[in-house]
Amino acid sequence: MAYFLLRRTIGFVLTLLTVSIVVFAVMNILPGDPALTILGLEASDDAINALRVKLGLNEPVFTRYINWVLNALNGDFGESHSFGVPVSGLILERISMTVSLAVFGMLLTIIIALSLGVGAAANHRKFGDWGVMFFSQLGIAIPAFWLSILLVILFAVKLRWLPPGGFPGWGDPLLAIKSLILPTIALALVQSAVLARVTRSSALEVMRLDYIRTAKASGFSRKRILWRHVLPNALVPIVTIVGMQFAAVVTGTIVIENVFYLPGLGRLIFQSIANRDLPTVQALVMMFAVIVVTANFIVDLLYSVIDPRMRERN
Repeated sequence: MAYFLLRRTIGFVLTLLTVSIVVFAVMNILPGDPALTILGLEASDDAINALRVKLGLNEPVFTRYINWVLNALNGDFGESHSFGVPVSGLILERISMTVSLAVFGMLLTIIIALSLGVGAAANHRKFGDWGVMFFSQLGIAIPAFWLSILLVILFAVKLRWLPPGGFPGWGDPLLAIKSLILPTIALALVQSAVLARVTRSSALEVMRLDYIRTAKASGFSRKRILWRHVLPNALVPIVTIVGMQFAAVVTGTIVIENVFYLPGLGRLIFQSIANRDLPTVQALVMMFAVIVVTANFIVDLLYSVIDPRMRERN
Protein backbone atom coordinates (compact mmCIF):
# COMPACT_ATOMS: atom_id res chain seq x y z
CA MET A 1 0.00 0.00 0.00
CA ALA A 2 2.80 2.42 0.92
CA TYR A 3 4.59 1.74 -2.38
CA PHE A 4 1.34 2.29 -4.29
CA LEU A 5 0.76 5.65 -2.59
CA LEU A 6 4.38 6.67 -3.12
CA ARG A 7 4.22 5.95 -6.86
CA ARG A 8 0.94 7.78 -7.26
CA THR A 9 2.16 10.79 -5.25
CA ILE A 10 5.40 11.06 -7.25
CA GLY A 11 3.41 10.85 -10.48
CA PHE A 12 1.03 13.54 -9.19
CA VAL A 13 3.87 15.92 -8.31
CA LEU A 14 5.68 15.34 -11.62
CA THR A 15 2.45 15.95 -13.54
CA LEU A 16 1.86 19.23 -11.72
CA LEU A 17 5.45 20.25 -12.44
CA THR A 18 5.00 19.49 -16.14
CA VAL A 19 1.72 21.40 -16.23
CA SER A 20 3.31 24.44 -14.60
CA ILE A 21 6.11 24.42 -17.18
CA VAL A 22 3.63 24.20 -20.06
CA VAL A 23 1.42 26.98 -18.68
CA PHE A 24 4.40 29.25 -18.05
CA ALA A 25 5.83 28.53 -21.51
CA VAL A 26 2.56 29.29 -23.30
CA MET A 27 2.18 32.60 -21.47
CA ASN A 28 5.79 33.79 -21.43
CA ILE A 29 8.12 31.99 -23.83
CA LEU A 30 6.19 31.51 -27.06
CA PRO A 31 6.57 34.22 -29.75
CA GLY A 32 5.12 37.55 -28.72
CA ASP A 33 5.84 40.19 -26.09
CA PRO A 34 3.54 39.93 -23.04
CA ALA A 35 4.06 43.63 -22.30
CA LEU A 36 3.05 44.55 -25.85
CA THR A 37 0.06 42.20 -25.60
CA ILE A 38 -1.12 43.90 -22.41
CA LEU A 39 -0.61 47.52 -23.53
CA GLY A 40 -1.52 47.13 -27.20
CA LEU A 41 0.23 48.09 -30.42
CA GLU A 42 -0.24 51.83 -29.87
CA ALA A 43 1.76 51.90 -26.61
CA SER A 44 5.01 53.85 -26.52
CA ASP A 45 8.38 52.15 -26.19
CA ASP A 46 8.93 53.73 -22.76
CA ALA A 47 5.63 52.35 -21.45
CA ILE A 48 6.40 48.90 -22.83
CA ASN A 49 9.91 48.89 -21.32
CA ALA A 50 8.55 50.06 -17.96
CA LEU A 51 5.98 47.26 -17.93
CA ARG A 52 8.62 44.71 -18.93
CA VAL A 53 10.68 45.77 -15.91
CA LYS A 54 7.61 45.62 -13.64
CA LEU A 55 6.74 42.11 -14.85
CA GLY A 56 10.34 40.95 -14.58
CA LEU A 57 10.50 40.11 -18.29
CA ASN A 58 14.11 41.31 -18.50
CA GLU A 59 15.22 38.50 -16.19
CA PRO A 60 16.29 35.05 -17.49
CA VAL A 61 13.41 32.70 -18.28
CA PHE A 62 14.46 30.12 -15.69
CA THR A 63 14.65 32.76 -12.96
CA ARG A 64 11.20 34.05 -13.87
CA TYR A 65 9.76 30.53 -13.78
CA ILE A 66 11.25 29.71 -10.37
CA ASN A 67 10.04 33.03 -8.93
CA TRP A 68 6.55 32.44 -10.33
CA VAL A 69 6.34 28.92 -8.85
CA LEU A 70 7.66 29.97 -5.44
CA ASN A 71 5.31 32.95 -5.28
CA ALA A 72 2.36 30.81 -6.40
CA LEU A 73 3.09 28.26 -3.65
CA ASN A 74 2.83 31.15 -1.19
CA GLY A 75 -0.47 32.29 -2.69
CA ASP A 76 1.02 35.24 -4.58
CA PHE A 77 0.01 35.25 -8.26
CA GLY A 78 1.02 38.83 -8.94
CA GLU A 79 -1.18 41.84 -9.55
CA SER A 80 -4.04 42.09 -11.99
CA HIS A 81 -3.42 44.83 -14.56
CA SER A 82 -7.09 45.29 -15.44
CA PHE A 83 -8.43 45.32 -11.85
CA GLY A 84 -5.40 46.78 -10.09
CA VAL A 85 -5.58 44.33 -7.16
CA PRO A 86 -3.74 41.10 -6.28
CA VAL A 87 -4.81 38.15 -8.42
CA SER A 88 -5.13 35.96 -5.32
CA GLY A 89 -7.75 38.35 -3.96
CA LEU A 90 -9.78 38.11 -7.17
CA ILE A 91 -9.63 34.32 -7.04
CA LEU A 92 -10.66 34.09 -3.39
CA GLU A 93 -13.53 36.48 -4.03
CA ARG A 94 -14.98 34.34 -6.83
CA ILE A 95 -13.88 30.78 -6.16
CA SER A 96 -16.83 29.99 -3.86
CA MET A 97 -19.21 30.63 -6.74
CA THR A 98 -17.40 28.24 -9.10
CA VAL A 99 -16.86 25.54 -6.47
CA SER A 100 -20.52 25.66 -5.40
CA LEU A 101 -21.71 25.34 -8.99
CA ALA A 102 -19.27 22.51 -9.77
CA VAL A 103 -20.10 20.53 -6.61
CA PHE A 104 -23.87 20.91 -7.04
CA GLY A 105 -23.56 19.97 -10.71
CA MET A 106 -21.47 16.88 -9.95
CA LEU A 107 -23.79 15.69 -7.18
CA LEU A 108 -26.84 16.05 -9.42
CA THR A 109 -24.95 14.29 -12.23
CA ILE A 110 -24.16 11.29 -10.01
CA ILE A 111 -27.71 11.04 -8.66
CA ILE A 112 -29.31 11.18 -12.12
CA ALA A 113 -26.76 8.92 -13.82
CA LEU A 114 -26.69 6.15 -11.21
CA SER A 115 -30.48 6.06 -10.98
CA LEU A 116 -30.97 5.93 -14.74
CA GLY A 117 -28.01 3.62 -15.42
CA VAL A 118 -28.90 1.01 -12.82
CA GLY A 119 -32.58 1.25 -13.76
CA ALA A 120 -31.77 0.71 -17.43
CA ALA A 121 -29.60 -2.31 -16.63
CA ALA A 122 -32.36 -3.78 -14.48
CA ASN A 123 -34.82 -3.38 -17.37
CA HIS A 124 -32.47 -4.52 -20.11
CA ARG A 125 -34.06 -4.55 -23.57
CA LYS A 126 -37.31 -3.17 -22.19
CA PHE A 127 -39.02 0.18 -22.63
CA GLY A 128 -37.20 1.76 -19.66
CA ASP A 129 -33.83 0.73 -21.06
CA TRP A 130 -34.62 2.11 -24.51
CA GLY A 131 -35.88 5.36 -23.00
CA VAL A 132 -32.71 5.89 -21.00
CA MET A 133 -30.52 5.15 -24.02
CA PHE A 134 -32.51 7.56 -26.18
CA PHE A 135 -32.39 10.44 -23.72
CA SER A 136 -28.72 9.82 -22.92
CA GLN A 137 -27.88 9.99 -26.61
CA LEU A 138 -29.88 13.20 -26.84
CA GLY A 139 -28.03 14.63 -23.84
CA ILE A 140 -24.65 13.81 -25.36
CA ALA A 141 -25.61 15.56 -28.61
CA ILE A 142 -26.82 18.82 -27.00
CA PRO A 143 -24.11 21.41 -26.14
CA ALA A 144 -24.30 22.73 -22.57
CA PHE A 145 -24.49 26.39 -23.63
CA TRP A 146 -27.42 25.70 -25.97
CA LEU A 147 -29.22 23.72 -23.27
CA SER A 148 -28.63 26.66 -20.91
CA ILE A 149 -30.33 29.03 -23.33
CA LEU A 150 -33.30 26.67 -23.70
CA LEU A 151 -33.66 26.40 -19.91
CA VAL A 152 -33.60 30.17 -19.55
CA ILE A 153 -36.26 30.59 -22.24
CA LEU A 154 -38.54 27.96 -20.67
CA PHE A 155 -38.17 28.42 -16.91
CA ALA A 156 -37.16 32.10 -16.68
CA VAL A 157 -38.80 33.82 -19.64
CA LYS A 158 -41.93 31.72 -20.28
CA LEU A 159 -42.80 30.23 -16.88
CA ARG A 160 -40.98 32.84 -14.72
CA TRP A 161 -40.21 30.23 -12.07
CA LEU A 162 -36.49 30.94 -11.75
CA PRO A 163 -34.17 33.93 -12.32
CA PRO A 164 -32.54 34.05 -15.78
CA GLY A 165 -29.10 34.87 -14.42
CA GLY A 166 -27.01 36.77 -11.93
CA PHE A 167 -26.13 35.86 -8.36
CA PRO A 168 -27.40 37.83 -5.34
CA GLY A 169 -24.82 36.41 -2.92
CA TRP A 170 -25.19 34.07 0.04
CA GLY A 171 -26.84 36.72 2.23
CA ASP A 172 -30.20 35.25 1.17
CA PRO A 173 -29.53 31.48 0.89
CA LEU A 174 -32.91 30.67 -0.68
CA LEU A 175 -32.51 33.26 -3.44
CA ALA A 176 -28.89 32.18 -3.98
CA ILE A 177 -29.89 28.53 -4.41
CA LYS A 178 -32.69 29.49 -6.82
CA SER A 179 -30.18 31.37 -8.97
CA LEU A 180 -27.98 28.25 -9.16
CA ILE A 181 -30.74 25.79 -10.11
CA LEU A 182 -30.70 26.40 -13.87
CA PRO A 183 -26.88 26.49 -14.20
CA THR A 184 -26.64 23.28 -12.14
CA ILE A 185 -29.21 21.51 -14.31
CA ALA A 186 -27.45 22.68 -17.48
CA LEU A 187 -24.16 21.22 -16.22
CA ALA A 188 -25.64 18.00 -14.87
CA LEU A 189 -27.91 16.92 -17.72
CA VAL A 190 -25.13 16.81 -20.30
CA GLN A 191 -22.65 15.02 -18.02
CA SER A 192 -25.20 12.58 -16.60
CA ALA A 193 -26.01 11.38 -20.12
CA VAL A 194 -22.48 10.02 -20.50
CA LEU A 195 -22.27 8.60 -16.98
CA ALA A 196 -25.66 6.88 -17.28
CA ARG A 197 -24.48 4.91 -20.33
CA VAL A 198 -21.28 3.86 -18.57
CA THR A 199 -23.22 2.86 -15.44
CA ARG A 200 -25.63 0.79 -17.53
CA SER A 201 -22.84 -1.05 -19.38
CA SER A 202 -20.84 -1.73 -16.21
CA ALA A 203 -23.93 -2.91 -14.31
CA LEU A 204 -24.91 -5.26 -17.13
CA GLU A 205 -21.48 -6.91 -17.05
CA VAL A 206 -21.75 -7.51 -13.30
CA MET A 207 -25.32 -8.81 -13.57
CA ARG A 208 -24.11 -11.62 -15.85
CA LEU A 209 -21.70 -12.97 -13.21
CA ASP A 210 -22.37 -16.17 -11.27
CA TYR A 211 -22.68 -14.66 -7.81
CA ILE A 212 -25.51 -12.38 -8.98
CA ARG A 213 -27.42 -15.41 -10.26
CA THR A 214 -26.74 -17.06 -6.89
CA ALA A 215 -28.10 -14.01 -5.07
CA LYS A 216 -31.26 -14.15 -7.18
CA ALA A 217 -31.66 -17.86 -6.48
CA SER A 218 -31.23 -17.19 -2.76
CA GLY A 219 -34.33 -15.03 -2.79
CA PHE A 220 -32.73 -11.62 -2.26
CA SER A 221 -34.91 -8.72 -3.32
CA ARG A 222 -34.26 -7.02 -6.64
CA LYS A 223 -33.49 -3.71 -4.93
CA ARG A 224 -30.91 -5.30 -2.62
CA ILE A 225 -29.21 -7.11 -5.49
CA LEU A 226 -28.97 -3.96 -7.59
CA TRP A 227 -27.75 -1.50 -4.96
CA ARG A 228 -25.77 -3.75 -2.59
CA HIS A 229 -24.24 -6.25 -5.00
CA VAL A 230 -24.33 -4.98 -8.58
CA LEU A 231 -23.49 -1.29 -8.15
CA PRO A 232 -20.56 -1.65 -5.67
CA ASN A 233 -18.88 -4.16 -8.00
CA ALA A 234 -19.46 -1.97 -11.05
CA LEU A 235 -17.83 1.13 -9.56
CA VAL A 236 -14.32 1.00 -11.09
CA PRO A 237 -15.29 2.26 -14.59
CA ILE A 238 -17.92 4.54 -13.05
CA VAL A 239 -15.38 6.21 -10.74
CA THR A 240 -13.04 6.68 -13.71
CA ILE A 241 -15.70 8.60 -15.61
CA VAL A 242 -16.74 10.54 -12.50
CA GLY A 243 -13.16 11.77 -12.07
CA MET A 244 -12.96 12.85 -15.70
CA GLN A 245 -16.39 14.44 -15.53
CA PHE A 246 -15.59 16.44 -12.40
CA ALA A 247 -12.75 18.03 -14.34
CA ALA A 248 -15.14 18.61 -17.25
CA VAL A 249 -17.74 20.13 -14.90
CA VAL A 250 -15.20 22.52 -13.37
CA THR A 251 -13.96 23.69 -16.76
CA GLY A 252 -17.55 23.69 -18.07
CA THR A 253 -18.43 26.34 -15.52
CA ILE A 254 -16.40 28.76 -17.66
CA VAL A 255 -19.12 28.70 -20.33
CA ILE A 256 -22.08 28.28 -17.97
CA GLU A 257 -21.07 31.24 -15.79
CA ASN A 258 -20.93 33.49 -18.83
CA VAL A 259 -24.33 32.32 -20.09
CA PHE A 260 -25.97 32.94 -16.69
CA TYR A 261 -23.83 35.98 -15.82
CA LEU A 262 -22.46 34.43 -12.63
CA PRO A 263 -19.51 36.11 -10.87
CA GLY A 264 -17.21 33.09 -10.73
CA LEU A 265 -13.78 32.13 -12.01
CA GLY A 266 -15.18 31.28 -15.45
CA ARG A 267 -16.42 34.80 -15.98
CA LEU A 268 -13.21 36.20 -14.52
CA ILE A 269 -11.04 34.33 -17.02
CA PHE A 270 -13.14 35.62 -19.93
CA GLN A 271 -12.83 39.19 -18.63
CA SER A 272 -9.08 38.77 -18.13
CA ILE A 273 -8.58 37.46 -21.67
CA ALA A 274 -10.59 40.36 -23.09
CA ASN A 275 -8.55 42.83 -21.01
CA ARG A 276 -5.20 41.14 -21.86
CA ASP A 277 -4.61 40.57 -18.16
CA LEU A 278 -1.93 37.90 -18.51
CA PRO A 279 -1.06 37.42 -14.80
CA THR A 280 -4.71 36.66 -14.03
CA VAL A 281 -5.12 34.39 -17.06
CA GLN A 282 -1.93 32.51 -16.19
CA ALA A 283 -3.05 31.97 -12.58
CA LEU A 284 -6.53 30.80 -13.57
CA VAL A 285 -5.30 28.43 -16.30
CA MET A 286 -2.90 26.90 -13.79
CA MET A 287 -5.65 26.60 -11.19
CA PHE A 288 -8.01 24.80 -13.57
CA ALA A 289 -5.17 22.50 -14.61
CA VAL A 290 -4.40 21.70 -10.96
CA ILE A 291 -8.06 20.84 -10.36
CA VAL A 292 -8.05 18.44 -13.32
CA VAL A 293 -4.81 16.73 -12.24
CA THR A 294 -5.96 16.52 -8.62
CA ALA A 295 -9.28 14.94 -9.65
CA ASN A 296 -7.42 12.21 -11.54
CA PHE A 297 -5.07 11.67 -8.59
CA ILE A 298 -8.03 11.18 -6.24
CA VAL A 299 -9.55 8.70 -8.70
CA ASP A 300 -6.30 6.69 -8.63
CA LEU A 301 -6.48 6.54 -4.84
CA LEU A 302 -10.15 5.52 -4.91
CA TYR A 303 -9.27 2.56 -7.13
CA SER A 304 -7.31 1.00 -4.29
CA VAL A 305 -10.25 1.47 -1.93
CA ILE A 306 -12.87 0.07 -4.31
CA ASP A 307 -10.73 -2.81 -5.57
CA PRO A 308 -7.62 -3.64 -3.46
CA ARG A 309 -6.34 -5.81 -6.31
CA MET A 310 -5.52 -2.61 -8.20
CA ARG A 311 -2.65 -1.91 -5.75
CA GLU A 312 -0.88 -5.11 -6.74
CA ARG A 313 -1.44 -4.61 -10.46
CA ASN A 314 0.01 -1.12 -10.30
